Amino acid sequence: MSTLDRIAYFQNVRNEVPNQKLAKELVETRNQAGIREIAENLENKNKNVRSDCLKVLYEIGYHDPGLIAGYANDFLKLLKSKDNRMVWGAMIGLATIADRRSKEIWAQIEAVIHIIENGTVITKVWGMRVLAKVAAADEKYKKRIFPFLLEQIRACIPRDVPTHAESLLCAVDRNNKTELLSILEARREELTPAQLTRFKRVLKQIDQL
Repeated sequence: MSTLDRIAYFQNVRNEVPNQKLAKELVETRNQAGIREIAENLENKNKNVRSDCLKVLYEIGYHDPGLIAGYANDFLKLLKSKDNRMVWGAMIGLATIADRRSKEIWAQIEAVIHIIENGTVITKVWGMRVLAKVAAADEKYKKRIFPFLLEQIRACIPRDVPTHAESLLCAVDRNNKTELLSILEARREELTPAQLTRFKRVLKQIDQL
């Protein structure tokens, strides 16, 4: 049985369990050939196969980003897909490897920013993580990216304020934390008690930088 045959679609299973199990095994065995076979099917004619393969790849990224870092350009290409599932899945994949492939992402940064601006909620959430990691990699990158990240904090729905703030942590430094703290404080009153707990934890982390 090939690696591809083990994805959920070919197992006739309508949940993600086979994909998660396959990803875990590929990580444990460091099966580069199997991972390559999955990546080669990101553009399979069957949308269910494409979706399952993308799921396997970003599940691998959760556990061992190095195993999928070489597929950064494949993920970037998928951001242009008309299928939202592929777009946000590709953004998750990029988020797991952005600190390792910042140059490749930077080369297409304007397109990535545009996709985040106009994407679904999940695309925005993971896109913020992508951009923060890229910003943290180089001061030149940060100069372009961080103001955009701040604008997203200003404009996002209250529920996402703590989430986005957490995502930004890796790109926060002594030079930009004051402005970020000011924006966050301005949104404090919009948050629920549960959101405030997480919010305060993030503020403490930023303060300590």
